[in-house]
Amino acid sequence: MTMYSKSCSWSKFVLIFSLLLVLMFPVLVKGECTCDAEESEEENKSKALKFKIGAIASILAFGAIGVCIPVFSKIFPSFEPGKDFFFMMKAFAAGVILATGFIHVLPDAFEHLNSPCLGKPWSEFPFTGFIAMMAAIGTLIVDTIATSYYEKMHFNKAQAVVVNADAEKRIDEHAGHLHVHTHSTHGHAHGTVGGGSDEGELIRHRVISNVLELGIIVHSVIIGISLGASENASTIKTLLIALSFHQLFEGMGLGGCIAQAKFKTRAVVIMILFFAFTTPLGIGIGIGISRVYDENSPTALIVEGVLNSASSGILIYMALVDLLAADFMSAKIQGSRKLLLQASICLLIGAGMMSTLAIWA
Repeated sequence: MTMYSKSCSWSKFVLIFSLLLVLMFPVLVKGECTCDAEESEEENKSKALKFKIGAIASILAFGAIGVCIPVFSKIFPSFEPGKDFFFMMKAFAAGVILATGFIHVLPDAFEHLNSPCLGKPWSEFPFTGFIAMMAAIGTLIVDTIATSYYEKMHFNKAQAVVVNADAEKRIDEHAGHLHVHTHSTHGHAHGTVGGGSDEGELIRHRVISNVLELGIIVHSVIIGISLGASENASTIKTLLIALSFHQLFEGMGLGGCIAQAKFKTRAVVIMILFFAFTTPLGIGIGIGISRVYDENSPTALIVEGVLNSASSGILIYMALVDLLAADFMSAKIQGSRKLLLQASICLLIGAGMMSTLAIWA
């Protein structure tokens, strides 16, 4: 009987001790953070470097293809602005950008700024959400100011055209050629000033294109540096696939905005080059600093966390306000239930596919 009671007591002790270990395991794991870079003998740096070079080529190619397809709509007629497929493509790309902000960039920012390697004040205030919110508000302000500036600049040009047209008209009247020149002058002035709503839309698309590219560039540099600084071949291989997909459809979204903005050729080429080369440039920087870069250092955590928070706020704002709201509230989609349904499905597919990639990257 005594032996049995001792055995029961011992069993209870083992059970309670096991439960305590299970309950304390998360705390023990959390307490193991040494804020030192993890080193593994299994990581093959030469293999990782090959994947990095492959990532530069792949991401550059997919990004360039994605942004060029809508821009060169004469070659790809289905992507011509105004067509149903163009709106469906933009909705899909907006879903990709929205999922990038919510699912990929923002969680990384939370992870960096909530790291146990950081002390006060980072552990006492939700800086990630605050920075993302302020970035979204800042984007709204920049959006508004830029739109106002472009509209005033266009209005001044339109006024100058009208003044010149009136002067030409008076000269023609004086010269005795009233009928011929009045007709041509009137048509010229009307074409410039009368299309106010079209010009307003054009200005809006130009502002959207510039602000969207700014947000994309910020997070693309961070993603590129992270990939380039990594020495884990399997991680780089996964990121290569995920980022190639991401660049392709994010580029299509940006390319659609550029196509609607109708920039001059030089401006279009510059915007395409900036988008296509930003992530590969970040990878190159990451490769260069990989030997001295410590991703767990407080400085790296703060810099990456702040930039990721800001870029997530910009991307979420741009996807919801300037891409989705602008298109879904347009007369084209509002006037067609079929197109509204198709665009909504494309939006969900784009967001779903980009969210699914978070399982691997």
